[in-house]
Amino acid sequence: QVQLVESGGGLVQPGESLRLSCAASGFPFSENAMNWYRQSPGKEREWVAFISSTGRSTSYVESVKGRFAISRDNAENTLFLTMNSLQPEDTAVYYCRPADMPYWGKGTLVTVSS
Repeated sequence: QVQLVESGGGLVQPGESLRLSCAASGFPFSENAMNWYRQSPGKEREWVAFISSTGRSTSYVESVKGRFAISRDNAENTLFLTMNSLQPEDTAVYYCRPADMPYWGKGTLVTVSS
């Protein structure tokens, strides 16, 4: 079955960086575009970033442009989100999801606080 396992979250100070990973299995990862989403306390889940199946096309929500980078390793069935210059408003549980499949992992918590 489809499995999505996010990891790499943690507690960081403002301005620091993190790299999230999403290990995918149970579907043809290299044939699927992927997304990162996040959900902050008390807020609805929001889309953060998109990457095409080949990795050649990416897009981001305005609030993370220039700070976050989505990438993928199709040989390892892994999706990444490199997050730089983290701010308190980036605090959320981060999830990966195939673009055209209704599956979610359990997410990984990112907390940005001084």
